[in-house]
Amino acid sequence: MNRSSLIQSQQWLISILAIIVLFFDTTCISAAQAKILPRLSVKRPLFLGEPAKFSEPVSEDLQTSYYHQTLDHFNYRPESYTTFEQRYVMNFKYWGGANASAPIFVYLGAEEDLDYDLPAVGFLTDNAPQFKALLVYIEYYGKSIPFGSRKEAFKDASSLGYFNSAQAIADFAEVILYLKRKLLAENSPVIVFGASYGGKLASWFRLKYPHVALGALASSAPILYFDDITPQNGYDFIVTKNFREVSESCYRTISKSWSEIDSVASEPNGLSILGNKFRICDQLNNLGELKEFLERTYDIAAQYDDPPSYPVSMVCGGIDGAPEGNDTLSRVFAGVVALRGNFSCYNTSYTTDYPIETIEGWKWQTCSEMVMPMGRGDNDTMFPPAPFNLTAYSRDCTSLYGVPPRPHWVTSYYGGHDIELILRRFASNIIFSNGLRDPYSIGGVLKNISHSVVAIITVNGSHCLDIQGATSTDPEWLVMQRKAEVEIIEGWIAQYYADLHAITKLNDHV
Repeated sequence: MNRSSLIQSQQWLISILAIIVLFFDTTCISAAQAKILPRLSVKRPLFLGEPAKFSEPVSEDLQTSYYHQTLDHFNYRPESYTTFEQRYVMNFKYWGGANASAPIFVYLGAEEDLDYDLPAVGFLTDNAPQFKALLVYIEYYGKSIPFGSRKEAFKDASSLGYFNSAQAIADFAEVILYLKRKLLAENSPVIVFGASYGGKLASWFRLKYPHVALGALASSAPILYFDDITPQNGYDFIVTKNFREVSESCYRTISKSWSEIDSVASEPNGLSILGNKFRICDQLNNLGELKEFLERTYDIAAQYDDPPSYPVSMVCGGIDGAPEGNDTLSRVFAGVVALRGNFSCYNTSYTTDYPIETIEGWKWQTCSEMVMPMGRGDNDTMFPPAPFNLTAYSRDCTSLYGVPPRPHWVTSYYGGHDIELILRRFASNIIFSNGLRDPYSIGGVLKNISHSVVAIITVNGSHCLDIQGATSTDPEWLVMQRKAEVEIIEGWIAQYYADLHAITKLNDHV
């Protein structure tokens, strides 16, 4: 390797480390460390052990292609016309064809490689035969990287500046319109689907591109977790509620553990003692590393509290089932083992639960436009206080990227305030589905806005559960939730065909 290449490699490594450090920059020994934004994703992390519930394996029915995508849809500078290869995958197995104007179901990818989502979003595959639908999955993160490589794309704010939701949904629109032309399917209605952050994109796509998509299913989309629309402590309030409903003693043990962790940390060699207590692989550099690891464990358990395993019950089963006489921290560790599995040691790094590209990309997005003010005060949850401070947040983001976040841009561009009044007349054909055990549901649309902008909620549902594939062990309430969603989409498409027939008949007589 020559000296120039070595320097570039070193600079790239430093930038990666800087991003990871920013995830933990507030995790010093403090009574009020800031909360790290829980990741939005359709799937639970792999450490939960039980096999994922896929309706079918990724198979030969899937055809992968690439679209020559425009880098910048909103400017006319020469560099805006740069293109990159955007990956999309199609499944023609169930499609009734363009001549029948059979529908097209489009899954909008989000903050991970499309390969992670393809086996997980079984709702589309389960229902495609009934609708005779073409299935299209469009990638957002993953292999669809401009500038030739992730290294170049994520180098600094000049390249990352193109990495935003408005460009993403414009990308989706271009791919969909291209495919409709290519397949001679101009009259085929398009329904877009998205989960979590992708659910936000799906709902915003329907609002911004109603001429492209007839309707949208937005699963677990916290589109209202911006500005002051949702209480800052809403996420942690739901996490706490979930644990307390499962076990009062478990909730009390977790609540008590933070002060005991602080107490041990204050002793000579306290971090070493805690590292041994929790079997941490590497030496703890600060107390925040352990606290964030534990908080992330509880957050993920609550967010993905899916049947039949119910991770919150797994954690509490470990805590409450610890041998008599175990101290508080031993009980907490037993809960970690119950969820994550019994290993010789545990890595506290965020990168052990999520791909590095997701960490890099999502951190930029939360430092630019996806500023979801999430925090908590004293004694309002089972966690130690972690208030959200926009000034400090902006300072940290500016330090990393050289540009400050735009915390109010999402609500300026897509709306959010007074959503019932605004969308009642403006929007149509959107399903907002939420499970109330999902902590992000607090920032979702939880009641009907109009006859066609509807909320489907389940008291026992979790994050993105409805868009996953059906299984024989699904509870009745989940079966009914999906059935309701299908019936609504059937209604949209039936009305579209009636309108298409009426307009065609009218034009034939002109």
